[in-house]
Amino acid sequence: MSLSSRSQQHPDTGTDADTGHPDTGTDADTGTEAGAAAGVSEEGAAVGAVMGAGWRARYPAVARGVTVTVSLLSFALVMLALLLPNRLSGFHPAEFTRLPGEAVFGAALLLVLPRRPRIVVAVLAGACLGALTVLSLLDIGFSQFLGRGFNMVLDWSLFGDAESYVKDSLGAAGATVAVVAVVVIILALFALLALAVVRLGNVMARHNAVATRTVLALGTVWVLCMETGAQFAGVHVAADHAAGLVQYRVRAVRDTLRDEAAFEEQAKHDKFGSTPPGQLLTGLRGKDMMFTFIESYGRSAVEDPVTAPGVDATLTAATEKLADAGFAARSGWLTSATYGGNSWLGHSTFLSGLWIDNQQRYRTVTSSDHLSLTRAFQKTGAWRTVGIMPGVQKGWPEAKYFGLDNVYDSTELGYKGPKFSWSTMPDQYALTAFERLEHGKKHDKPLMSEIILTSSHQPWAPIPKTVPQDEVGDGSIYKGIEKAGKNPADVFYDSTKVKQEYGKSIQYSVNSLIDYVTRYGTKDTVLVFLGDHQPMARVSGEDSDRDVPCAIVARDPKVLDKIADWGWSDGLQPGHDAPVWKMSAFRDRFLTAYGSTPSS
Repeated sequence: MSLSSRSQQHPDTGTDADTGHPDTGTDADTGTEAGAAAGVSEEGAAVGAVMGAGWRARYPAVARGVTVTVSLLSFALVMLALLLPNRLSGFHPAEFTRLPGEAVFGAALLLVLPRRPRIVVAVLAGACLGALTVLSLLDIGFSQFLGRGFNMVLDWSLFGDAESYVKDSLGAAGATVAVVAVVVIILALFALLALAVVRLGNVMARHNAVATRTVLALGTVWVLCMETGAQFAGVHVAADHAAGLVQYRVRAVRDTLRDEAAFEEQAKHDKFGSTPPGQLLTGLRGKDMMFTFIESYGRSAVEDPVTAPGVDATLTAATEKLADAGFAARSGWLTSATYGGNSWLGHSTFLSGLWIDNQQRYRTVTSSDHLSLTRAFQKTGAWRTVGIMPGVQKGWPEAKYFGLDNVYDSTELGYKGPKFSWSTMPDQYALTAFERLEHGKKHDKPLMSEIILTSSHQPWAPIPKTVPQDEVGDGSIYKGIEKAGKNPADVFYDSTKVKQEYGKSIQYSVNSLIDYVTRYGTKDTVLVFLGDHQPMARVSGEDSDRDVPCAIVARDPKVLDKIADWGWSDGLQPGHDAPVWKMSAFRDRFLTAYGSTPSS
């Protein structure tokens, strides 16, 4: 048989690339014409048809098996995309046995369209499913790390922070590989879903009559199950999951945009904003104030069965050590505005007295005149205000809002040792640098310091060790400690080890802070320290609260007497039933307790 006669026997009339079966939903134009439009000769198209059909003719059973397998995989991929939960807790086998109404509607639409429009719609539908799948995966990731879903308006800026975190944990090469892998997976997901929907559309077009009857039957079943609420294995048979996620995201975008305007108005109102300097913080004049945040120090540290024994013993010993040095402490619970990360949201909520639970609110308040607690000290003119910020590795214009006369970031603390994963330096070193640069010097005013301790930042490996104080030096001593530490990958992905190491990191941070206070504190030292948020869900649990411990430490009994009506527990460990306040409530309570007069 001649080549031309073979070509005539196998005309391309919308033929499926894998099967060679004619597409009954095709337009009149042939595949040869399409090939010519792309610059391919009719003879070349014929050669391709012969080569493509050759192996199918020789191995018909294999060809049919490949065809059926590819079609089934396409169907499974589309169904997975339509039913994929956006939280880990939603992953139950029964969820994937549901009948998605979007699949029934989409199939009906593809059946009635001519070939070319059908392919265009199928590609667009696949791309939409790809986007929906990526967003659901982002929701899962954000829920695990930050305790909330992905915000399509505000969270894009966090990917830069995520890349920096991966680079600190895995190195530059590891971060590059991770970024490339993520990009490839996303592109592959879009391409495979588009191809899968096109494939299913072609299959239905070839078997139009059967597909039409099937779609009508499934549509009837879906409507009946939706109306009756029919369930199987505890879940509703009729699903509109994908449509619900789209509606959820539309509402989230709308609510975010509305929230921006509402919060901007809220930030303008401040009951202490116009209080004269002489009427602010009169009950703390002459005191050296330390406001210290311990990274990821949450309720789970003192109540989880894995971490609690070590952390509770540390808090008990630290309370006794403070008492031996003449200090006393009281502690309670605050509910953080963030979870698992985004520490700056917790810091700004605590200091501003406003609920800062997203990046837009943070930008709004830090560019406003709303009085922060630390700036209240600066406003009085009675304190020198400084910030010890080992986690700040680039410009930080927010220092003006927080009222800090001088900020020592990671480059200005003189550290010559190694990083401990994300943490740029051990807490012991950061506090030692504070003593050397500020607290140990003579001043004509007492100090108000904001100190961020970062050694308890995930992935909790390697963890620094306490060294003799006279050996801290420039931090070079930590090189051997960092090398001997555990590998982050060996800890982070082990559910038990990660809790154990998290608990050890909290113990290290608490000990570093209390050791500093008992060594360098005076009769005028007042320490307020707290956690900025709970650790990620892998450590604190999928449905954990957002409570963090907060303690006030002082040698002068009058300082603690002023908060006697707060109902806080004695010592550094708040009782399980101690009062729980929103973190945003602390500023006003603190200002009021220590003699500040509201202006409105």
